[in-house]
Amino acid sequence: MKSITIKGSQRESVGKKATKALRNAGMVPCVVYGGEKPLHFSAHELAFRDLVYTPNAHTVVVVLEDGKKLQAIMQDIQFHPVTDKILHIDFYQLFADKELTMNIPVKLLGSSPGVRNGGRLLFRKRLLAIKALPDNLPDFFDIDITKLKIGDNITVESLLNDDFTILHPETTVVVQVKTARAAVEEVEDEDEEGVEGEEGAEAAEGAEATAQETAEGNE
Repeated sequence: MKSITIKGSQRESVGKKATKALRNAGMVPCVVYGGEKPLHFSAHELAFRDLVYTPNAHTVVVVLEDGKKLQAIMQDIQFHPVTDKILHIDFYQLFADKELTMNIPVKLLGSSPGVRNGGRLLFRKRLLAIKALPDNLPDFFDIDITKLKIGDNITVESLLNDDFTILHPETTVVVQVKTARAAVEEVEDEDEEGVEGEEGAEAAEGAEATAQETAEGNE
């Protein structure tokens, strides 16, 4: 999984007054949990742009002014209810020999023939929770939908891998193509037109035969 580096400064004071002063200066107060004790630090709001405003999942390398580095993942984030500015971020420290749980995004590749034929694509799981060691975390799940016809689906079972554990039942549907009502109505209309056409042809043939018999009688 790709990693983003966040350069910050360790915080000694964590009171409300100090936190407010940080935010007024465009800084975001953060806490890293999971180690021997919580680590408080702050970084400029722009430093989190590629981490927060993206659909992709990333790990984070926190680099402090004293040269200390640690690897983490974002666990929780708080936004201002009006301005949407980042107010606070919680991280969880990663260790190479310790598994963690993380939501991984799903990406669909290609186009479905079922959709082109009038079906409806249902993207059931855009994120999948997995458990893995940090080095085995995938960036995302790629799912090829170029063979999905109407009525077909792709489940978690097809995504199983020895490098991680997917925390969903194997039968969980990730994406599927269902019959759209419009497609059903279109087929029904075509069938009705076919029946009417056959009835019309039979009626025309009957009328033609009657006219021929009348003409022969007059002769």
